[in-house]
Amino acid sequence: MQYLDVPQVPNMPVDWVGYGYAALIASGGIMGYVKKGSMPSLAAGLLFGGVAGLGAYRTTQDPKDIWVSLAASGTLAGIMGMRFFKSKKFMPAGLMATASILMVGKIGVGMLQKPHES
Repeated sequence: MQYLDVPQVPNMPVDWVGYGYAALIASGGIMGYVKKGSMPSLAAGLLFGGVAGLGAYRTTQDPKDIWVSLAASGTLAGIMGMRFFKSKKFMPAGLMATASILMVGKIGVGMLQKPHES
């Protein structure tokens, strides 16, 4: 009996933090719709949650591929940070700005820990 040569896939760490961040964004958009009937919150939450999920998937596939995650979290940090400073209300803008800044920090620390090739 002959066995097929199955290529071994290297064991890559799953970006659980990235997936959790994506779920937080999407659920925030859904909550905005449920509580206030806000279609823009729903659309933005699902769009940015989907992009953040894609970024987490790409980072899981290749730990050097951080650019989608960085773009999503950086954009949300800016947008929600401005909304927080205007409204002075922690929910939801302050929470999302804080989570996004933490995500940008996580990505930055990851970039400093591993050498990246261009």
